[in-house]
This record gives sequence, C-alpha cells and structure tokens, in this order.
Amino acid sequence: MAEFNHVTVLLNEAIQNLAVQPDGVYVDATLGGGGHSQLLASQLTTGKLWSFDQDQTAIDYNKEHLAGELAAGKIAFIQNNFRNLASALTEVGVAGIDGIVYDLGVSSPQFDDGQRGFSYNYDAPLDMRMNQSQELNAHTVVNEWSFNDLMRILSRYGEEKFAKQIARAIERQRAVQPIETTFELVEVIKSAIPMGARRTGGHPAKKSFQAIRIAVNDELGAVEESLQQALDILNVHGRIAVITFHSLEDRLVKTMFKEKTSLPELPAGLPVIPDELQPDFKAITRKPITPGTTEMAENHRAHSAKLRVIERIR
Repeated sequence: MAEFNHVTVLLNEAIQNLAVQPDGVYVDATLGGGGHSQLLASQLTTGKLWSFDQDQTAIDYNKEHLAGELAAGKIAFIQNNFRNLASALTEVGVAGIDGIVYDLGVSSPQFDDGQRGFSYNYDAPLDMRMNQSQELNAHTVVNEWSFNDLMRILSRYGEEKFAKQIARAIERQRAVQPIETTFELVEVIKSAIPMGARRTGGHPAKKSFQAIRIAVNDELGAVEESLQQALDILNVHGRIAVITFHSLEDRLVKTMFKEKTSLPELPAGLPVIPDELQPDFKAITRKPITPGTTEMAENHRAHSAKLRVIERIR
C-alpha cells in the first residue's frame, strides 16, 4: 500500500474555523492523507463525518490510518468525486450538513508516486488521473487534443505566457511520434520556451503540467459544482472552509463566496433593506488566511495556500 507522506496544510486553521459542533454532521470533501478528517473526527462525540475521495489509494490508506475513528462510528468513507456531493450524501441519508472542508491541493502521495504522471520530476507514462478508472488521461490530451484546445488550457489553466509556442511544439513533435512520457513532454515544453525565460520562475514545465492536470480532472468545473451543492445543503450556522493552492481556484472560491454574501442591486434611496433581500451567508474570513512563516519553512507546498470560510446565517 502507498505510504502517505502528506503534510496537511493549514490543518488547525481550517478545522478551528469550522466551529465544529460535537453532535454535528460534517464532510471532508478531500480525504487525501486524512489530516483534516482525523482532527475533525476527534472533535465529534455523537456527530458523524463523511469523507470523500475518488482515489482508491486514499480510501485504502485511511481504512488503516483512521481505523479507530471508523470503529467508533465517527467517520465513513465515500469513494466518489466531490462534484457528486449532494447525490452521494442523499444516498446515505444525509440532507443537510453543519460544515465541510475542502483541501484543493493535489495530495502529496499522488505527486510522489512517480508512476501517476503528475510530476515533471519523475519519468512516467502521461497519466495524471486522480480517479484511475476514468478514461481521459494526459496522454490523450497531449497527443489528441487540437492545437487550439491545447493553447486554451495552457493559457487559461496554466496562465502560461508561452502557451501558443508550447502548443505548436507539442503539435510538431506528436506529428513525428506520440509523446509518451512526462520527461518527453518536459523536453518539448523546454524547447518552446526562450532560454532567458527558462532561468526564472521555477521549473519551465510547472505551469503546463498544472494546466494539463486541471484539464484531465476537470478540476475547476468540479470545484464550482461541488461548492454550489455545499452552499445549498449547508444548515444554518454551518460553515464551509476551502483551502486553495493557485490563483484560478482562489478566484473561483472568492467570487462564489462574494456573490453569496453580497446584497443584490437595489434601487437608490431605499430607507430600509427588506429582510428577504438580506444575504443568507456571511464571510468569516474578510481576507484569506495564509500559512505562518514556520509552516512555510517546514512545508514548501504551503507557500501558495489560502483559506476562505463562509457561514450560512439564515
């Protein structure tokens, strides 16, 4: 079984801001290495935690890692994509929840398992699937998607300024022979980026790999769908805590939370705002919570993390 060497980012901050009720119903939308689930479950007495992960490796690991919480009936696992949050919870008889935590970073074991193809640091087949049973993988995206689609995802999901050049280089290379491995793809990406630009900003393939991973797993679509469902089924005084790791996710979460906590456009001069027009949610975090210097020094993956929290108030 894969060992999860995963250091949970913003662990205490996320669970503390959920204001856990010991008898409440909670969800960990991203089980991963089980850090958030373990801390949250430890605060429950008669409450229940439902932990989601689409990755069989994570479920298998946590059956052992959280065996005590499982035996005590505090926690149950749901192997599913969190975009199916509401329907999966309905299947187990849950209609409303008192809190949910999302840790949107790819879990360290997925990166660290070289054969999963997530990392530009390991030579492996192009895969990048979080759910190993889905059909679409990175090999298909790289070798079969059109130049325009490649350029679009590299620009939109990777915020890569050399998206056009990289997409052209991929197109040229795969016309000669398919791009099969992560290292082959890295070389193609490097060839498309000017030498001067390769000296700054980290690994030259970082943004492209992020873009392809997001496309393979439809990560932003899944986050938006899942968050909307979470907002809909959240009980009064329930909270949602979301940890993001790149600007695209953070912008999406910030926008959705702002929409829910803002008043609608109102006619000028209204003496009193009618009760039914008041927002149903309030922001718990006006600005995102970020890791402290100690956490950032101990865990390089914490550097880009941001935590945003919202509460249903009516």
